[in-house]
Amino acid sequence: MKLSTKYFGEIDCQEEDILCFPKGLFAFEEETEFLLLPFSGSDGTLLCLQSRQTPQLAFVAMNPFSLDGSYTPVLQPEELQELGVSDSTELCYYVLCVVKNPVSSSTVNLQCPVVVNDRTRQCMQVILEGDQYGMRHPLSEFQTEEG
Repeated sequence: MKLSTKYFGEIDCQEEDILCFPKGLFAFEEETEFLLLPFSGSDGTLLCLQSRQTPQLAFVAMNPFSLDGSYTPVLQPEELQELGVSDSTELCYYVLCVVKNPVSSSTVNLQCPVVVNDRTRQCMQVILEGDQYGMRHPLSEFQTEEG
């Protein structure tokens, strides 16, 4: 099928590539179907979470483990049940990024990841309990000495 996107123009995609968010994303509850598209040259760490319903609605997402190898999100039992798994480690996680200029002042939300059951394509955005992660971590916080 053809899909119009914000950053990639019109693309071909398969029905099995669609991610289903029964409850939508926070503040976008009516948006229930998305595609996860990698940006060129990012080795899969920088992605576009593109709405299927609204071509101009797309979020920049990142693999949180590429930023912080010690990131350990833990979901609540009811969230695990809703996603059809028994353990948080059975899921894929992405964090949404607010892109700013300069890019180093951009922020990521580690407290509210997008969680994907890669097997069923069922997804949800969650709020992690505790104060270990915040909603506005500057990307500069994750820079290594090599840059």
